[in-house]
Amino acid sequence: MLKVAGKIYRVVGPVVEVEEVSFLRMLDMVEVGEQHLVGEVVRLKETHAFVQVYEDTTSLKAGDFVYTQGYPLYVELGPGLLGNIYDGIQRPLEVIRDKEGYFINRGVHIAALDREKKWHFVPLKKEGDKINPGEAIGQVQESSLIRHKILMPSSWGGKLKWVAAEGDYSLDQRIALLENGQQDREVFMYQRWPVRKVRPYKERLSIIEPLITGQRVIDTLFPVGKGGCVAVPGGFGTGKTVIQHQLAKWSDAEVVIFVGCGERGNEMTDVLLNFPKIIDPRTQRPLTERTIFIANTSNMPVAAREASIYTGITMAEYYRDMGYNVALMADSTSRWAEALRELSGRLEEMPLEEGFPAYLPSRLAEFYERAGRVKTFNAENGSITIIASISPPGGDFSEPVTAHTKRFIRCFWALDRDLANARHYPSISWIDSYSEYIDDIKEWWHKNIDAEWLSLRYTIMELLQKEQRLLQVVKLVGADVLPQTQRLVLEVCQVFKNTFLQQVAFDKIDTYSSARKQFLMLKAIICFYHKSEELVKKGINAAELKEIPIYQEIMRMKLTYSENDLDKLAKLPRKISEALEELDF
Repeated sequence: MLKVAGKIYRVVGPVVEVEEVSFLRMLDMVEVGEQHLVGEVVRLKETHAFVQVYEDTTSLKAGDFVYTQGYPLYVELGPGLLGNIYDGIQRPLEVIRDKEGYFINRGVHIAALDREKKWHFVPLKKEGDKINPGEAIGQVQESSLIRHKILMPSSWGGKLKWVAAEGDYSLDQRIALLENGQQDREVFMYQRWPVRKVRPYKERLSIIEPLITGQRVIDTLFPVGKGGCVAVPGGFGTGKTVIQHQLAKWSDAEVVIFVGCGERGNEMTDVLLNFPKIIDPRTQRPLTERTIFIANTSNMPVAAREASIYTGITMAEYYRDMGYNVALMADSTSRWAEALRELSGRLEEMPLEEGFPAYLPSRLAEFYERAGRVKTFNAENGSITIIASISPPGGDFSEPVTAHTKRFIRCFWALDRDLANARHYPSISWIDSYSEYIDDIKEWWHKNIDAEWLSLRYTIMELLQKEQRLLQVVKLVGADVLPQTQRLVLEVCQVFKNTFLQQVAFDKIDTYSSARKQFLMLKAIICFYHKSEELVKKGINAAELKEIPIYQEIMRMKLTYSENDLDKLAKLPRKISEALEELDF
């Protein structure tokens, strides 16, 4: 029930100062003015409260009432989230479009989850059973891909007095009664959770498995573990959104949450138009059946950008608690940080470097710490992997958002403008990028793919570093002065970059490479290098190696060997050895 919490004292952009406050608490959700605009308490000072409003504050005036239910800002969690498009405060945009038109009127209040749709509920517990907080009481088939487990609220537990029989129920129909002293608690298929509060779990687990994305430069050179965090910084046009689209389509996460935080409207429109057409390559079903979209574009209220990040991570935690591996795409955290800077300025706080607030690092840390691989209260393992793009002005990686983000992540995919201009995609720089998950996931590669994986990776990384040093010499004196062994290094690295690192997203064979195919391709290139090195030491000119037919077969292998031809690809190293032995004299 709404209660009057105070009156507006003044309005400063998205910040509203409220006077005559008596019972408001920090982070309480409030409704401001006659149109009941949604806001959140961000500061308390004596009898005044400062509220950041997540909608346009035009026409608000001093003396208007401010209301509250006494709850913090929350999201509704339950069946019906998948396939939906929400704004930053979890309003369903498609429902608003049908009711209000193509522009969101201020003060629109529509339930995030459809209350009329019926879901087929299958109980997993029976009357008289003891149930613990966070345990599944039943399940519904939310989509053809996802079985949605109905979890008990994390603070509720006890003996079940009654459980609904299997059948079709709406979200407003109770499905269980929990004994709780004199007054029983009703259990529904949905629950509410404060967005800024971390959902609890039983135990935090070590990362042991990579998130296989099908992108060779990522999986082989700079892998991220399931439950890890990765930042993708890059200037305008370097391909941040393209990479996130590919990862959303091909990564082996069961649930994908795409948060468009402050990006241009045309970019988010492109996402919303194209994703429904994409077919999940594993199930041949629409990708939207395991995807949630949160659209908060640059022309929407600035303050709502901050809420959109928390809305997305809370939904991710909810599906993680069901035992799923979730990938959260945040595009981009720079726009979120700009929202923090805007609100900090309106609150007249002391700015630090480039106007960002002093608490920027702690806010970034709070967000990235909510990733991880955990054991849930439902005795299952789930994970959240955060893939966050950053838009540093002018591609300057020393700016505050990028610099502070690097303190809290273990994987960094730096996008290179020169690669993007050369139409080399993914444009991830093999010089500036890094991954600290190698030791965590190497056992998975050795057990599931091949024990040679780590040594081959080290070999090619060493060659790329040698090439970088040699290119400095070539710029000064030219390639002709280099000995043949060093020319071979340049040639092999060129083969590796064109054949392995560059990937054609629009080619049906090359758009995705399984972990097995990546290893076999890498093995073929390293085999070519070792055999060629032996020949060069015997006097063969490195340039002659480009003339043999096997060289062209190596250059074309990413397009000629599909996932069904891996047995043939496995024989390529032997063919390379035999072809090069014919040059021996």
